[in-house]
Amino acid sequence: MADEEKIGRPWDDAELDAIVADYFDMLAAELSGRAFVKSHHSKALMEKIGRTHRSVEFKHQNISAVLDELGMPWIEGYKPKRNYQNAIFDAIDRYLSVRQSDLSLSTNAAEDAAPTLPALFVAAPDLKERFERPPRLEKLVRKFDPVERDFRNRQLGRRGEAFVLSVERARLEGIGRRDLADKVRWVADVDGDGAGYDVLSFEGSGQERLIEVKTTNGGARTPFFLTRNEHEVSEARSDVWRLYRVHLFAQRPSVYTLTPPLAQAVHLRAEAWRASFQ
Repeated sequence: MADEEKIGRPWDDAELDAIVADYFDMLAAELSGRAFVKSHHSKALMEKIGRTHRSVEFKHQNISAVLDELGMPWIEGYKPKRNYQNAIFDAIDRYLSVRQSDLSLSTNAAEDAAPTLPALFVAAPDLKERFERPPRLEKLVRKFDPVERDFRNRQLGRRGEAFVLSVERARLEGIGRRDLADKVRWVADVDGDGAGYDVLSFEGSGQERLIEVKTTNGGARTPFFLTRNEHEVSEARSDVWRLYRVHLFAQRPSVYTLTPPLAQAVHLRAEAWRASFQ
């Protein structure tokens, strides 16, 4: 039962720590395919901390919004709400600081599922649509940088490339070009990463389609790294080069495509330098 004295009062650290831990328990269950009932978790939490159902549900949505900014999966049914207070950032910081492994919660379901076309492909985010992060959230995102995390996660990258390989073969077979589907090639796996793209595919006409795959378990707006070589190839082969942004990969994979010039679709910022003595 809700504590009447708590209505309208900010959540304290103990309450926030409890709901964040419970949220991650539910998220781990969802990603692993284990059955759980959200309403049962909410009821137990309400009894423990004395908050109303509405307050608990709203805070769940706040947590989803923060995880979305961190490039992480979030629980289906708790749509992100971004009108949060700074205290939730600190609670998530405390949780992830001692449970680093939870940053990479994932599942193998996506790579085992047959691609569903054309529903898999969605529109790219609008470049003009911007969300100004509160300073405390910006600090949290920098600490648990989703761009660096995805870039270093070679298993995630390979799984995304293998997924796109199957998507392209299914797409070509779907338009009656089994001959071209048989020629789709995982270049990054066979030849290494130096080509400036990961998968060689084709248009229905037979024209090549050079696909660079960027994969994340986070949402569509999760940033990503683009190497100098990838950018140069995108400009040199702009007629056939495409970027496939695979997102929400751990739960409900979707893909949007970007075509060169990339500067018209995303903000490109230099964030690294090559240091040498010549």
